Amino acid sequence: MIIDTTEVQTINSFSTSESLKEVHGLIWTFVPILILILGITIGVLVIVWLEREISAALQQRIGPQYAGPLGILQALADGTKLLLKEDLLPSRGDLRLFSIGPSIVVISILVSYLVIPFGYRLVLADLSIGVFLWIAISSIAPIGLLMSGYGSNNKYSFSGGLRAAAQSISYEIPLTLCVLSISLRVSNSSSTVDIVETQSKYGFGGWNLWRQPIGFMVFIISSLAECERLPFDLPEAEEELVAGYQTEYSGIRFGLFYLASYLNLLVSSLFVTILYLGGWKLSIPYISVPELFGIKKIAGVFGMTIGILVTLAKAYLFIFISITTRWTLPRMRMDQLLNLGWKFLLPISLGNLLLTTSSQLISL
Repeated sequence: MIIDTTEVQTINSFSTSESLKEVHGLIWTFVPILILILGITIGVLVIVWLEREISAALQQRIGPQYAGPLGILQALADGTKLLLKEDLLPSRGDLRLFSIGPSIVVISILVSYLVIPFGYRLVLADLSIGVFLWIAISSIAPIGLLMSGYGSNNKYSFSGGLRAAAQSISYEIPLTLCVLSISLRVSNSSSTVDIVETQSKYGFGGWNLWRQPIGFMVFIISSLAECERLPFDLPEAEEELVAGYQTEYSGIRFGLFYLASYLNLLVSSLFVTILYLGGWKLSIPYISVPELFGIKKIAGVFGMTIGILVTLAKAYLFIFISITTRWTLPRMRMDQLLNLGWKFLLPISLGNLLLTTSSQLISL
């Protein structure tokens, strides 16, 4: 039997090229995810720095100023310190629940970033149920908090976990009803990209902020409650529960809770931008310099950059409002928090949904 060496070499080269293509495709699958994670990390560091600077200005004191220029590296220094601290475990707690809880919280919030568009075609997963996927995934985070509180074998931690679960259930329903109003009447879609494109048809006046003002207010209040920000930070109230579900945590696990709170604030701000403020659309006329000179490739990059900057500017505006709210308003009692969710926001959001659907029927 005679074997042609040229055929063998051709087959080997073909199989090698195919394997290289698979590896290349696999690498390019993970590149956008890594870029998104890097951008989210930088965004969280900026939020921590902004919160410290704004709180210092509101309280008329000097904020962070030694770690880096203007203290911008203070959050990075704090994170490094938490990484190097000893990781303590409760002797009589459920170590499996204690260890898994922080990871569930962080992962559930990170997955929500998959459906957030930062610009035209700058979204990892443009799903038809994008907004409701965020709501469904965000409801997993309180389960992790409850697991952490129960696994700590501490009454303060368990009370904080129960409060987190009760608060999440109370405010997720008005939040969902507000999103449903937008999907039914305004955009006829639950895709985040479609919602932004629908608002861009009418410019600045087409923002859902003007079409759904009641839903906008309910959504902002519910988002603050979902992020457990003051005046809704009952699950970790220092005066009552020491630190709530975080009481027994230290080191990297405590850092995960710290990271999750700011990740949740950033994702909520981005969804406020997408649902009510027109997303990446600038909504005002501007002249693209590369398009003026007929440079199409640079014009695409320029438009993409403008879209990302506009999205972040709108999101950080909401973050500024939430930070000033934290250092301005006092903490509510637990009964007041639940009454606000069930007796006020839920009926208002239901009424807003009925008004939206009835106006849609009339327009038919």
